[in-house]
Amino acid sequence: MINVEEIISLDIDPLPYMKKFVGKTFVIKYGGSIMKNKNAAKAFIEDIVYMKLLGINVVIVHGGGPEISKWIHMTGMDTKFVNGLRVTDEKVMDVVEMVLSGHINKDISANLSKYGISAIGLSGRDSNLIKAKKKYLYNNGEKIDIGFVGKVVGINKNFLSNIIEKGRVAVVAPIGCDSYGNKYNINADYAASFISSALKAEKLIILTDVEGVYTDINDKDNILKHISSGEIKKYIDEGVINGGMIPKMECCIEAIEKGTKSIHLVDGRKNHGLILDIISGKGTKITLNGGINQCQKVI
Repeated sequence: MINVEEIISLDIDPLPYMKKFVGKTFVIKYGGSIMKNKNAAKAFIEDIVYMKLLGINVVIVHGGGPEISKWIHMTGMDTKFVNGLRVTDEKVMDVVEMVLSGHINKDISANLSKYGISAIGLSGRDSNLIKAKKKYLYNNGEKIDIGFVGKVVGINKNFLSNIIEKGRVAVVAPIGCDSYGNKYNINADYAASFISSALKAEKLIILTDVEGVYTDINDKDNILKHISSGEIKKYIDEGVINGGMIPKMECCIEAIEKGTKSIHLVDGRKNHGLILDIISGKGTKITLNGGINQCQKVI
């Protein structure tokens, strides 16, 4: 039996807050840039172990953009982006799948298993877990083909639920497939959003490399602590939320409006930020209704 105190040591006792989520499901999106920080990556694994030992159901959906770019470069290929999406031809798709499903996915599963957690690494292609179709971009009415990039059209909920019911942590690589067997590179935020909605998750937790959603990117103290999906739309229309944060927020809107109970954006760069931000009210919390004053503490 693992001694929790030997795994995680926090300045704040997380037990009184976290125990109310026993039996609930958290879907956690783990980003590529955070994986490069060895201390933060180790703390992430420890936080997942802590949650699981408390009896919280956990599904991890991971990205891996920086690692994919590294391996594409190592193979002598070029990588191009259009509107933030990687142009993915057949050769690039092979590298994407190799890195996500064969490398990162298995590393996360193995690291959890070292602590005695029953973790199973999955590709979105397994049992049609992530059903997808080809995604196109449009620019002034012109249709742009970016290759094997897909958008999610469905989740095999029963397959995932069976894994959760057996007490296992599902670790999902965001590779989708269509009814013809074609495989697609899926944005991990969108994959996590669809999975959390399908499972009616208690929380979708998105680890980011910022402290939350800012009303002013130049004022790091001006963080939106708690906002609703409607307020997000308003802030996007007003330009308060802009740039690369827009697609992430659109993802959150879709998740919250399709069944996810709440979403929490937390700073994944700091050790144990996954648990600390949740229990201390840092980061940005998103719910369907009822935002509160941005300076208030969220619990």
